[in-house]
Amino acid sequence: MEDRFITPLQPLRSMAAVSGISGLGTVNGEARVTGSDTIKGQEGISAFKSIFEEAIDNVRSTEDTLAKRQYQLATGQIEDPHTVGIASSEAQLAVDMLVSLRTKALEAYNEIMRISL
Repeated sequence: MEDRFITPLQPLRSMAAVSGISGLGTVNGEARVTGSDTIKGQEGISAFKSIFEEAIDNVRSTEDTLAKRQYQLATGQIEDPHTVGIASSEAQLAVDMLVSLRTKALEAYNEIMRISL
């Protein structure tokens, strides 16, 4: 049973690991800036950008995996057809996460635009 066909899900990296910024941590499971460190300028832009790039890459890779599994199922090359369902679920979760990130970013932008200076 060396070659298992079910691969474990990989957890998403924290924002600190994605951006390489030491001032990020988690509070109650949410990413927060900790201590006196703040994210400013180009560091903030690159952290924000890298989070979305990772989510988009995740969607692309899961969609490619799903297409590959569907092709294998259609051509009879797959021995375990349940992997198509698993790949489909992974692809749907990746899309859902990307949509959630986009929604939160738009809500934050709209909130910032409502602030009067």
